[in-house]
This record gives sequence, C-alpha cells and structure tokens, in this order.
Amino acid sequence: MDKKRYSILIVDDSPQNIRILNEILKNEHSINAATNGIKALQIAQSESPPDLILLDIMMPDMDGFEVLKRLKEDDRTRDIPVCFITAKDDMDDRMKGSELGVSFYITKPVDPVYVRHVVNMHFAGK
Repeated sequence: MDKKRYSILIVDDSPQNIRILNEILKNEHSINAATNGIKALQIAQSESPPDLILLDIMMPDMDGFEVLKRLKEDDRTRDIPVCFITAKDDMDDRMKGSELGVSFYITKPVDPVYVRHVVNMHFAGK
C-alpha cells in the first residue's frame, strides 16, 4: 500500500530556503510555499489547508510569531501543526514559540535527515 502524501506549507522569505526544504520533502509529501505571512495565512485558510506548516520566524512585514498567533486564533487553522524552522536559536524565542503553540523547533542550517524525521513524526499513526 502506498504511503499517504501529506501536504506541507513551507513559509520563508528566502526562496533558497524554500528550495532546500522542498528538495528534502518533495519525494514523500505535497509541497506548497509562501514567501510571506499574509500568503501563508491565505493558503492555510483555503479550502485545502496544509497538514503541516514549516514556518520561518524572521520575515519582513509579519514575522513567524505573528503568523503562528493568527493561525492559533482562527478556528479554521488552530489545529494545523506548526514547526518553526529558523536561524533564531535563542531560548526566549523557543519559549515564546512554545507558549504560542508551536509543535516543534528546527534550527538552520537544516539537517535533511532530521527534517524528514521531524515531519514524519507528525504524521506517524495517521
């Protein structure tokens, strides 16, 4: 039996970072991408929301914390798991993400094996 392909939304203002994560995950999952928080929220609130969101923290206009806060405040998106993928490895940022409801925290530069492991952990048993 074929394994289900889950949909993942990658949100990062750097097209290079999106390409890297896409390369890591595209063989097992369906990938969508957004380069800003507004677009990410539009995709998450669409008729076909993602099963998981990989979200950068440092983005212009609306940072990842604000995107996460808005996702968790909306009935349509509050149950979508969100994983921060960021260069910010500060304990205060980790705590703030945890308080807002982030599921996991991965630091850049990413390790492909670890990214696949974390993503697949979210879908284990589904």
